[in-house]
Amino acid sequence: MSVTRLKPALLPIAIIIVLEIAARASHMRSDALAPPGAVAAALIESALDGSLFIATRDTLASAFAGLALGGAIGLALGIVLGTVSWLDRCLEVTIESLRPIPSVALLPIALIALGFGYRMEIAIVAFGCVWPPLILARAAVRSVEPRLIEVARVLRLSPAARITKIVLPAALPRIFVAFRLSAGIALIVAVTVEITANPLGIGAAIMTAQQALRPDLMLAMLVWVGIIGYLLNTALVIAQQRLFGRAALVEVNP
Repeated sequence: MSVTRLKPALLPIAIIIVLEIAARASHMRSDALAPPGAVAAALIESALDGSLFIATRDTLASAFAGLALGGAIGLALGIVLGTVSWLDRCLEVTIESLRPIPSVALLPIALIALGFGYRMEIAIVAFGCVWPPLILARAAVRSVEPRLIEVARVLRLSPAARITKIVLPAALPRIFVAFRLSAGIALIVAVTVEITANPLGIGAAIMTAQQALRPDLMLAMLVWVGIIGYLLNTALVIAQQRLFGRAALVEVNP
């Protein structure tokens, strides 16, 4: 591995070393904090007994299901609104009124309607994941080169063929960026819902560790969420660059 690739990791490593030295020098005892070494040991312990992977499975199942549902709805609405301008104007107030509502604010309604469990969590995650695909897909469709639309009209393509053969290929890089944003939102919302109300997944494990006065395990779960988010984003970035080449780089680094 080259030195250039190691540079981003130098600061986190330095912070961990400083925190470990400070914790051991002060003989820190706290119900809220733990030395990095103890956090790492708790993470390994939970991995060995299987609880880490069970919690991860539950969280990712809800996050990915909500991402798929919300992303599909947002993508479909974004394409329709970007194509049909009068419908976009009619729904503008509705969309801009719903979009700022925090997903977690829907918990009371979702609990009454769906109860505890996967369905409630998936529904709330889906609500949070609708908006990035909707907004970016709508903007991407509107920014499609007008000459391409003219070509579609000359060829007398049907509306469905125009979308699948002209609009979607041209807008796909931005749409993929929207799904990258939604993937991060899905993980955040899923863990938040589990901490707040749903006795499943990593969020519930964090709350259980907190109630058991296990700051090492609580922080280990938080670190694990960060690791999952980093790995997920890295995988999506690699997929985006391989699928779209230079176009992907333009979208990632505008």
